[in-house]
Amino acid sequence: MNSIKNKVTLIGNIGNAPEIKSFDNNKKMARVSVATNEVYKNQKGERVSETTWHNVIMWGNLATIAEKLLKKGSEVAIDGKIVNRNYTDKDGIKRYFTEIQANELVLLGKAA
Repeated sequence: MNSIKNKVTLIGNIGNAPEIKSFDNNKKMARVSVATNEVYKNQKGERVSETTWHNVIMWGNLATIAEKLLKKGSEVAIDGKIVNRNYTDKDGIKRYFTEIQANELVLLGKAA
């Protein structure tokens, strides 16, 4: 049961080209936005489509793969975990954000 305590699986589309950062210790990080769509009927029976955007980070080999293969519109499946982080901005205000740290990446569909 330990493996399902903090697990996220997303299937969606890349919203922008990956933002790549390289660090001094030869580590690489890729950051992308992934859009997931949900379609349902509301109480009035009307069809509603909702898009949710998720911030995703990838490290090491996954970042290299993302840099080479991911483009805006690429359909992907991502498996990972939720990470909550915070920082203090230039005005001294503490900001919080949540992102998905990817452990696996699968390219789906046609290349964008």
